[in-house]
Formats: sequence, C-alpha cells, structure tokens
Amino acid sequence: MTFKETRPLYLLQEVARILRAENGCPWDREQTHASLKPYLIEEAYEVYDAIESEDPEHLREELGDLMYQVYAHAQIASEAGRFDIDDVARLAADKLIGRHPHVFGDATADTSDAVIRNWELIKKAEKPHRESILDGVPRPLPALLKAYRVQQKVSRVGFDWERIEGIVEKLDEELAEFKEAVALGAQEKMLEEIGDILFTIANIARFIKINPEEALAKTVDKFITRFRFVEADVARSGRALENVPLAELDAAWERAKTAER
Repeated sequence: MTFKETRPLYLLQEVARILRAENGCPWDREQTHASLKPYLIEEAYEVYDAIESEDPEHLREELGDLMYQVYAHAQIASEAGRFDIDDVARLAADKLIGRHPHVFGDATADTSDAVIRNWELIKKAEKPHRESILDGVPRPLPALLKAYRVQQKVSRVGFDWERIEGIVEKLDEELAEFKEAVALGAQEKMLEEIGDILFTIANIARFIKINPEEALAKTVDKFITRFRFVEADVARSGRALENVPLAELDAAWERAKTAER
C-alpha cells in the first residue's frame, strides 16, 4: 500500500483513518470511544512500566501505542463531525501557552510552587462553571491516587496540616478507632475506618512529597519478588506450597529478605 503521507504524525493519522475505512480492519471499525477506554488505561500503564524499566526503546514503543489511542479517538470523533486530531493538538497547545504566562507572556513565576498557584488560578478562570476546586479530579482514578490528588488540591488553598506530627497523630487516632471496630466485630465500621486509615496515610505521603501509589507499587513488587523466592525454595523440596507449614514459609521469607541485602 502507498501512503499519501510520510511525515510521521500525519502518517499515523492516515493509518488511523484507513483502519476505520470501509475496506479497513473489521475490529477497528467496530470500536467506539467507550469500547476503547480499557485500552487507553492499559497503554498508559504500559508507558508507566516502561519508564520504570529505564529502557528508552521500550519507552519509545509504548509512547507510540499510547499516542495511537489519541489518534483513534480523534478519528472516531472526526467521522462524527465533532473534531479531528488537529483540533486536539491546537487546543492542547493553546491551553499550555495560556497556562504558562511566565514563559509565553509577561507574568513572573520563579519557583515550582508559584507556577502551580498560577496554574490553578488560570484553570479556575478558564472553567468558571466549576463549583469546587475538586471538580477537576477524575472520578475513575484509583482510590489511593485520587486521595492524593484531592489532598494536593485542597492544600494549594491553605487547607493543610502545619506539621507532619499532626497527621501522624491523626493516624494513631484512626488506628485506635479501627481497633475498637474490630473488637465490636462491626464490619461496616471496620470498612469505614480502613478507608480513613488509607486516606490519612496518603496524606502523610503527600506531606513529605511521596506519591503513595508509587510507594505501594514498590512494596507490592518487593513482596512479589520475596514470595517467588519462597515458592522456588519450596519447589526445591519437592512439596506443594499448601503442604508446607507456616513456620517453614516464614523461614524461607526471612531467607528471601537476607538475599536482598
């Protein structure tokens, strides 16, 4: 097949159009904005994983896959006469220029904090219909990340703890309330208190400039590595994992921790 375009960005646009055309791909032709939602999330996480791997070739590939998701959605919208990829790019550029007056205009912002304050004020002026500063937090965000973003937003208008010790005391309070719920066997209360504990931990992480989603992800990865060590240790004994006493599993776990050092 001969393509009309050779410039990469426009070639990708042409590919998206051809895949959706009458003689294109049956699967691509069936897709809608709604049906593509899971792939958009998946591709974004694969970019995240590529960044973690520190492999530039892997990152380049995954960024391309994520970029195609944008082109696919723009093509679907273009067919319906709503907008096209140029409209998407133009709006993104205009928004970035407008939100960086310290770069493209006469405003001054010498620190990252000043940039963020200006950014929030500009967004508020752009979207006067929003009733709350929290209206811009996406509803489908993973809960831990959503807690982090909500806390970031309110802290920028001064609704924040003055000292980390105060948040730690709040965590102690929430843990005490959870223990009371456990003692009572109150399932709904335990659910509520677990939520309060997680929210408070996210707040502690934000206060010390740690993303709780990243911190938890690292811990989960660490657990997986150690448990695989335990599985391999048990496999060498010729037994099934479920037949090994807990004390032996704990000992293998300690060996896994030692092997990391």
